[in-house]
Amino acid sequence: MALLTAGADSYIQFITVLLIFVAVLGVTAWTTRWIANYQKQQNVNGNVEVVETTRIANNKYIQIIRAGEKYLVIAVCKDSVTMLGEIPEKQLKDGNSVQKFNFRELFEKAVMKKEGTAPEEPKENQLHDEE
Repeated sequence: MALLTAGADSYIQFITVLLIFVAVLGVTAWTTRWIANYQKQQNVNGNVEVVETTRIANNKYIQIIRAGEKYLVIAVCKDSVTMLGEIPEKQLKDGNSVQKFNFRELFEKAVMKKEGTAPEEPKENQLHDEE
């Protein structure tokens, strides 16, 4: 009888620990989401935006930032930030020039490939019309 009680106690203890763990995960997820939304709202009306960042070495980055209407190139190091120059907006490459597919097209291609039927190749005009 004592063996049965010890097993039940272990089971109840395991369920309790599991519920506490799930509760802590839930609170952590909610807090993370709340902080992210708060920080996003703080930057909505800002005049400064990081457009692109490229790492060139450990703790050394080159960034393109938009400050008002100007685009500036800066070097960010561990202990310093140095302005390298200004770039006219016309010289920036558009990040939207990458070929885009929607999920439905990719899914249909995958299904057709699995079934062994040849998928229809999308025309160039179709890809750019959806943008």
